[in-house]
Amino acid sequence: MRGFIPGITTDYDLLSFGGHHPMAKLLGIFQVSVLHNIVHLLFGVAAPALARTVQGARAYLIGGGIIYLVLWIYGLVIDETSSANFVPLNTADDWLHLVRGTTARVANVRPPLDGAYGGKWATFTW
Repeated sequence: MRGFIPGITTDYDLLSFGGHHPMAKLLGIFQVSVLHNIVHLLFGVAAPALARTVQGARAYLIGGGIIYLVLWIYGLVIDETSSANFVPLNTADDWLHLVRGTTARVANVRPPLDGAYGGKWATFTW
């Protein structure tokens, strides 16, 4: 949903559907477009829907982590000024996708929840 908020999106009136030259930026850093916002809205809708079960939550973390890591790699290999950058992505987005993808993948690593811990969720200390 990032980028739909006028108060924290610079050049909000120039928000476009897509393309590689968006003028609107969230917090003046992350390029945003309507298409980019739709992608994040889909992730936001999927999260509570899949969090109803352990298997669904794991699928969200695995799938979401992979998607974000693929977006990170895609952002690294494409030219930001080319038409291939249709979402759009910039360097700040690339770093955010790396962090989100890595965090999702790490969050999925946990001990089994099959009663080995007295039926309680395992907790980690970082």
